Amino acid sequence: MADQNAQISFPGRSLAGFIAGFFATLVFHQLALAILWAVGIAPFGPFSMALTQPFKVPAVISLALWGGAWGVLYALVDRRFPRGAGYWVTAFLFGAILPSLVALLMVLPLKGRPMGGGWHLPLMVTAFLINGAWGVGTGLILKVLRRGRHARSANARA
Repeated sequence: MADQNAQISFPGRSLAGFIAGFFATLVFHQLALAILWAVGIAPFGPFSMALTQPFKVPAVISLALWGGAWGVLYALVDRRFPRGAGYWVTAFLFGAILPSLVALLMVLPLKGRPMGGGWHLPLMVTAFLINGAWGVGTGLILKVLRRGRHARSANARA
């Protein structure tokens, strides 16, 4: 698989990463949020249609677009993840740590909220778990996209 990934162009990896990250947000991230909301851990619910500023896009779509942007980065570095079960642990940690730190330490203050969300434990646990779920989902969708691309290129050579 590593040789196959090396053959995929930068634009191809980037597009696959965007698609994977976008859809992983809508499915894995929001499903994890729904579960945490249902059990009373998450301080906010899934699929928010509240309009964001300045473009007045529903929050869930804005999140998915940012998930796509993170997915580009993910697709560019996941070739360095370990294989086997280690891949999925690394995928979870990639999502749980990087996007969560950016959201808690940069995005919230830019939106006029306290850094770290005031270090409110349910918010931090929610961010870690939903973004970790996003990481696993992005990895899964990327693997499906890559398999499909590999099968199409094998058929074209036959």
